[in-house]
Amino acid sequence: MAIDITWIRDDASLAQHCAAWQQLPYVVLDTEFVRVDTFFPQAGLVQVGDGRAAFLIDPLLIGDWQPFAALLENPAVVKVLHACSEDLEVFLRLTGALPAPLFDTQLAAAYLNLGFSMGYSRLVQEVLGVELPKGETRSDWLQRPLSPTQVSYAAEDVLHLAEVYEALLAKLSAEKLAWLLEDGDELVANQRRVTPAEEAYRDAKLAWKLAPAQLAVMRALCTWREQQARERDLPRNRVLREASLWPLARFQPSDLVSLARIEDMHPRTVRQDGEFILQLVRDAAALPKQDWPEALPEPLPLEASALLKKLRSVGQREAERLAMAPELMLRKKTLEALLKTGFPNGPYHLPESLRGWRRERMGQALLDTLAGAVPGEQA
Repeated sequence: MAIDITWIRDDASLAQHCAAWQQLPYVVLDTEFVRVDTFFPQAGLVQVGDGRAAFLIDPLLIGDWQPFAALLENPAVVKVLHACSEDLEVFLRLTGALPAPLFDTQLAAAYLNLGFSMGYSRLVQEVLGVELPKGETRSDWLQRPLSPTQVSYAAEDVLHLAEVYEALLAKLSAEKLAWLLEDGDELVANQRRVTPAEEAYRDAKLAWKLAPAQLAVMRALCTWREQQARERDLPRNRVLREASLWPLARFQPSDLVSLARIEDMHPRTVRQDGEFILQLVRDAAALPKQDWPEALPEPLPLEASALLKKLRSVGQREAERLAMAPELMLRKKTLEALLKTGFPNGPYHLPESLRGWRRERMGQALLDTLAGAVPGEQA
């Protein structure tokens, strides 16, 4: 098919096109990036579609992203993306802005019970009956010039995405559309939430098994790892492998030989940062008791799995009533957070992570389920 492609390679052209896009009811967006040896995604291309043509923005040549940021934040223009979490990170990094309102076609497919977490090619096939060529996602999008295949792939993406959006939008009820946009707001809010480096230890594997004195070492290691990954623009595991964190905090080596024997410890880490890591461990281990972090809560025991299944069934029943993908209803982390508020004997209260329409439609049913499972408990 012949594709109408316009390249945007300078600030003036970008500003001109953004002014035109500001007048549209929606734009479709996509990005191509490279993230193999870096902490942050490196943008190689930004694609915009208006339902008729594809516009390819070369981020390597753009210096002023303000007009594009204004478009992203314009509440009158719906921004359409597919499976957008990494795209959001690219936009925030490039422009300092995030798209709102946000319509994610992967989520829309789940709201219409077409499937959960559907890949883009499968969704295009399902909705449009079009079979896309094999992707160029593993291409080097930072190379110049881009190959004709890369250009065609990138342009086709946004052309078909506009068609998919219009087809899905026509099938969504006003209620489901409102919920979908609410989920889009949540995705944007999550992207803006940055966990402080000092809190990274809370998510470290097996950290809950450590005593507070050992957890102080884990906290120091995770804080340093997170800060260095960002400063050096390297993946976290290139700074210090995740599997090494727990044994480092548990056994606290005192010399380079012992450090090198730590599980999954990369020789490069020992050479580059070994002495610093040893000092970090020593300093954290020497902290007075009042400066230790509190022990982390243990995971839910196996006995909770039956109750978790009952809670999940609340979402499944609601999904059937609403003709939506059941996986869309209640996230496992949310149900676990709910159980942790009172397991095993209650009382329970709804976690902050259960919000919006899910809280309104299923919150009381979840509490009632728990009340029925624990004799004498009040919801």
